[in-house]
Amino acid sequence: MTILVTGATGRVGRNVVEQLVRRGADLRALTRDPAKAAFPPGVEVVQGDLLDIDALRAAFSGISTLFLLNAVTGDEFTQAILTLNVAREAGVERVVYLSVFEADRAVNVPHFAVKYGAERMLEQMSFGAMILRPTYFIDNEAMVKDVILQHGIYPMPIGGKGVAMVDARDIAEVAAIELIRRDQAPGKLPMETVNVVGPETLTGVQVAAIWSDVLGRPIAYAGDDPSGFEQNMARMMPKWMAYEMRLMAERYVSDGMIPGSGDVERLTAMLGRPLHRYREVAAALAAAPSVRPS
Repeated sequence: MTILVTGATGRVGRNVVEQLVRRGADLRALTRDPAKAAFPPGVEVVQGDLLDIDALRAAFSGISTLFLLNAVTGDEFTQAILTLNVAREAGVERVVYLSVFEADRAVNVPHFAVKYGAERMLEQMSFGAMILRPTYFIDNEAMVKDVILQHGIYPMPIGGKGVAMVDARDIAEVAAIELIRRDQAPGKLPMETVNVVGPETLTGVQVAAIWSDVLGRPIAYAGDDPSGFEQNMARMMPKWMAYEMRLMAERYVSDGMIPGSGDVERLTAMLGRPLHRYREVAAALAAAPSVRPS
């Protein structure tokens, strides 16, 4: 039985591939550029993307289980719709889908709404799916590392309710465990939803305090107003995406991303180890050299 991994060269997808290899799974990775994949030996690499129907059909040939990850793009929902239709056409019923925390509530944030739409597709099309709903990725802090180091400011407007940021390695390992469980099951398993969260729920002030401790100098929280954050993001990404990031930040401020009862304990039991903590990732980012554009 072969598992297909989409989004295989991203932060989560690459870790999913590595976790599946460690567990001896047969897998195929879909990527736009196989030359840049650099996957471990034994990984079958196929070229294509989620808008290329011919490539999707070829990628799904002989597949038993799908890991579906859609990047945040303007055509994200189209990608999900096409991929799930081709999966059904190929007879693939077992899916692990990477959604987002509280996708059903943050309906004004485009990629949240899109992912909830894909969740509804999985349900209505009777897939045997595990829906993983991760919170904000700790790994995203790499985008603001230079602001923290050079200006002494933590700029992410995450508010005072708290966000249980999660490490991409934890997301990937949970995904790999569930992919193998579903792939090896004698039949299609029921649809389930799991919140994938971090072990601690941190406010903007608390995150700034962690950075202060890691760096040994004061780091201030920039505050909850997302307008400056949007302007900064617009320097690194299209303006529509920067605006979407602002809408997401507004949700952090108004609602936070707070785990439900038992979320952390369930993940810890699945992994058989503690979840990665924010301080660990902050220390690694602080020690790593900055990569500047050429």
